[in-house]
Amino acid sequence: MNDQRINLSQTVYALCTQYPALVNTLAELGFRDITKPCMLGSVGRFMTIPKGAAMKKLDLEQIRLRLMESGYTVTQQEGYHE
Repeated sequence: MNDQRINLSQTVYALCTQYPALVNTLAELGFRDITKPCMLGSVGRFMTIPKGAAMKKLDLEQIRLRLMESGYTVTQQEGYHE
């Protein structure tokens, strides 16, 4: 899983479109509604992982660590470039 970058300022829809396997990872982390195509296609278009975590009262640091364990590079900067 090289070069799979998760920029936390991107929408869930954009991230899941880019990395389809991310849907299952997010569902395991507590974002269960993400598996419903209508939710991903509507709410996912404006929701970010940090906003969703706050709404569901999930620990963003735990989410970030799990994403890293799953092989993603996690950033929070707008317009991240390495």
